[in-house]
Amino acid sequence: MNGTADLPRLLSMFFAQHLMQRDASSHTVASYRDTFRLLVRYAHDVLGKPPQDLRFDDFDTDFLAAFLEHLESQRGNGARTRNARLAAIRSLSRFVALHEPRHAARAQQILAMPCKRTVRQPVDYLDNDEAKALLQAPDRSTWVGRRDHTLLLVAVQTGLRASELITLSCENVHTDAGAHLRCHGKGRKDRVVPLRRDSMAALRMWLEERRDRSDGPVFVNQRSRPLSHDSLNYLLAKNLAVARMKCLSLQKKRVTPHSLRHTCAMTLLHSGVDQATIALWLGHESVTTTYVYLHADLRLKEQAMAKTTPMETPFQRYQPEDTLIEFLNSL
Repeated sequence: MNGTADLPRLLSMFFAQHLMQRDASSHTVASYRDTFRLLVRYAHDVLGKPPQDLRFDDFDTDFLAAFLEHLESQRGNGARTRNARLAAIRSLSRFVALHEPRHAARAQQILAMPCKRTVRQPVDYLDNDEAKALLQAPDRSTWVGRRDHTLLLVAVQTGLRASELITLSCENVHTDAGAHLRCHGKGRKDRVVPLRRDSMAALRMWLEERRDRSDGPVFVNQRSRPLSHDSLNYLLAKNLAVARMKCLSLQKKRVTPHSLRHTCAMTLLHSGVDQATIALWLGHESVTTTYVYLHADLRLKEQAMAKTTPMETPFQRYQPEDTLIEFLNSL
């Protein structure tokens, strides 16, 4: 019985029954699919077994630890991706332990495998000058440039996620009184985001010009097809290259579509908006998620430090005595 190649059957049940019953999102299914693609290919290379001959018992903790190390050392994956792959394997193990009790001991060993600790980096966001340079980068004399400008403006001002931007539907854009967007976000949560006058005007003009005026996605390519994540990354990189020629500080920053979401959050924070409102605006599950913006905000820390400065000592940033001292201190 232990020699039966049961992994194909268990994986089929896991995807076709378990994930469907849980109504898992397409992103979760795709992530799990990619994990097990990588795993069975690695097993074929290391164990010499084709996928149809694999058993769940082939995946002991030593083998899985080597697989996770392979992801980092050979594929260049970071710790977060490594932990996401382990989470998929754990999910399968919980399913197997419930439906195949004979594998319960092996499943418990896998579930006990620890995640790798990750380093939390400060969030990347654009300051006012950098955001202005990016928004001015698209050539608005062209159809593509007007689309790019509208998309970037909406991203910076509303904080929509990349997936929310590219799936935003025309019917969910309201540019009349009380202008707002209604988007379907992470965790299947719907939320309403207000629009400023400039983004409202840009969206209104774009929707009038958009080639296919049906209730499809707001932002489409030149063939009236929805934008993909790759298209969004290309669009941002193209305009970022133009903006970097005018704003030198952008040359040192790594800017992704998620950086535009962070930019919106930091703008709200600098404007005095409380954390609970920012969490609701961005669609965060918990208000504690917004703490990363407090850590990233040097201005707020300087204000806090200024409050602790003795009354007789005016607050000022430290300046080195001269260039030689600055050079020696930098070593």
